[in-house]
Amino acid sequence: MWETFILNPMTNLLLLLYLYLFSNFALAVAAFTLITRIITLPFTMQSQRSSRAMQELQPELEKLKRKYANDKERLNRVQMELYKKHKINPLGGCLPLLLTFPIMIGLYQAIISSLAASPLQLLELSQRLYAFLPQLTQLIPLNNKWLGINLGQPPGGTQPWYAYLLILLVVATGYLQQKIMSPGPSSASQGDSPAAGMTQSMQVTMPIMYGMIAFSLAAGLAIYFIISNVVGILQFWGLGRLGLMGTAPATRAPGPKASEGPPKPEPAKRSRKKRARR
Repeated sequence: MWETFILNPMTNLLLLLYLYLFSNFALAVAAFTLITRIITLPFTMQSQRSSRAMQELQPELEKLKRKYANDKERLNRVQMELYKKHKINPLGGCLPLLLTFPIMIGLYQAIISSLAASPLQLLELSQRLYAFLPQLTQLIPLNNKWLGINLGQPPGGTQPWYAYLLILLVVATGYLQQKIMSPGPSSASQGDSPAAGMTQSMQVTMPIMYGMIAFSLAAGLAIYFIISNVVGILQFWGLGRLGLMGTAPATRAPGPKASEGPPKPEPAKRSRKKRARR
């Protein structure tokens, strides 16, 4: 099932992109990343809208938690009513993450399969190629080098020292993407809420986690992470400019400055008619 619907299609697509992109495997991985980002764009938009809506709803959720702190069953019920009222799916932000991991695992296996080196790996690769694409068999073995980096091997070992720069770029672009895609707190009290703390923690832990994955797996996967992060940043910026990411968090109108003191009452208007003399 996995090989039929995930691994084999990805392997054939990578080889097709390699064929038409000047036999450059790094360009093939970059083009593959663009294709997957375009396909998953509707799910990404849904996730970002859901995350923004949940962030805007945090002040009301915090009030409910304080009000029903001793009644968990009632709290769950009123929270679900609040989600239903605002048409929010609390799990909507997890959908792209569920899509990302199969794509990441499938791409890693497709990279290893495409860059076959041993006779056994070459035999397995030939069995994955579609019969209606005979031109792909002429590409084997592929050129696995990009700027001197073996894209089928992790950084370290016989890899050049600048292969580690790919890991730094994975972490840096991932952090920047998490930073700009995480909406800011909608109120002063929300900055200390558990949800806000979790969001800030995810901004750091997620890029580091992907950096560790890129460090231990094939260098071609690091290129996927970098291109995916950059495209995600551009997508968020472009969709935000087009107004397709939902409403921004509401902000309170600015009050009077502390130095000015409370606003002075306006002087009462004099009546145009004079009172009649007694």
